[in-house]
Amino acid sequence: MFAPRTTPWPLVALFTAGYLAPYLLPTTVGRLDSGLPLSATQAGAVGSALLLSSASAGFALASRVERIGARALARLGLALALLGYGGAALSTAVPAVVAGAVVGGFGSGTATTVAATLIAAMGAPPARAESRAWGRDPHRASTAGLLTVSALAGAVYLTVPHLGPGHGLPLAAIALTALAVWPLTGRLPAGTPAAPTRHHKARLPHARSGLVLAAAMLCWSLAQNSLWGVSGQIGLTQAHLGEATVGAVFAVALGAGLTGVLAAGALGARLGRAVPIGAGTVLIAGCIVLSASATDLASFATGEIAWNTLYPVVLSYLIGLAASLDPRGRWAVLVGSASSLGTAAGPLAGSVLSAQAGFPVMGAILAAGLLVIALPMTAVALHTGGRPLLAGAIRRRGGHPAALVAATTGTPTGAVPEIGAPEQPVVEIPVDTPAVPAQRAYGKAGSEVL
Repeated sequence: MFAPRTTPWPLVALFTAGYLAPYLLPTTVGRLDSGLPLSATQAGAVGSALLLSSASAGFALASRVERIGARALARLGLALALLGYGGAALSTAVPAVVAGAVVGGFGSGTATTVAATLIAAMGAPPARAESRAWGRDPHRASTAGLLTVSALAGAVYLTVPHLGPGHGLPLAAIALTALAVWPLTGRLPAGTPAAPTRHHKARLPHARSGLVLAAAMLCWSLAQNSLWGVSGQIGLTQAHLGEATVGAVFAVALGAGLTGVLAAGALGARLGRAVPIGAGTVLIAGCIVLSASATDLASFATGEIAWNTLYPVVLSYLIGLAASLDPRGRWAVLVGSASSLGTAAGPLAGSVLSAQAGFPVMGAILAAGLLVIALPMTAVALHTGGRPLLAGAIRRRGGHPAALVAATTGTPTGAVPEIGAPEQPVVEIPVDTPAVPAQRAYGKAGSEVL
């Protein structure tokens, strides 16, 4: 079991295995186009089918991780990823490749679902000894996972162009990652550490915020992956670069993403979540316009590197925001699955938009959409984050007896009175020296204790 306040590396490895397929989407789709008798739009449709299967796994399993068990589901997901991607890599028949991609996508989605559930559970108050062994820092786990998957994807982008043509190499990389992670699943918990044993059918908390965030994340991921799915084609056809050069740009961009993830981990909750999510999305919109209109190496590399630096930063805060809505991880999985739907539609949407209007117009449309959805995502972050009070402060609001503890990373929430809980009576204690009367110090409404 994981030691307190340490990074849970088996969970990070599972996170990496689940997220690797979306990170390798440009080279996977590009090689389907060149290695098989498929058009660019058809290759994008295969990529969308892979990611749609991944999203369906999240929706199907969001509420079943506790019942089935995290370890068993993780192993099932890795096995499906190995069989699906491995079979697609070894086959040259289009139907077999499509079927393998769909099966592998469901496996990736299963692994991602388990990882998201366990990361959300890390932030919940521990109910028993095995829960305390997990530690209580979900942001550290998510940033470490993004760091690892970015590094691995960058290595693949540097290596694959030198190993020869064909569609099988990126698919084989995903399958081998699933195989390598399998032995580590023995250190995952059999169930969900922070999951309560009762109230199995408890209602989802923060329903309105969760639905708004899920809808916004669908659109956010759609915009991101519409460009990501055709970035390889932009580099090859519009910027007139070779495959090795495009792969090198992607590797450098993902390396810059590592810097972004490290910066997000170091920044933590100092700025809250609203500023990184809102301002970061606006900056990403500008990067998408630059990358989609690139006509040479300098503009293409600048747009891709800047975009990939910002993308994992904003994503890490969005993952943390979704995890904060429900300690059982249901909103984390559902929001992640909605994001996967957008990711799934991205390659096809990008292919259709670029074919109909060209890459620059596609970039302008995607950027405008990002500017619109930045508003509801920022609003959810502000609404669920509360006012930045001092840690441990208790404040009454709205004239009702209530308590609110400032939401800071690692702050326990189990001992906080629920909103509307009955107020405890104040007892006066006589002392020798004159003191301010207790009634005046505390009052009966609208006052605060610091």
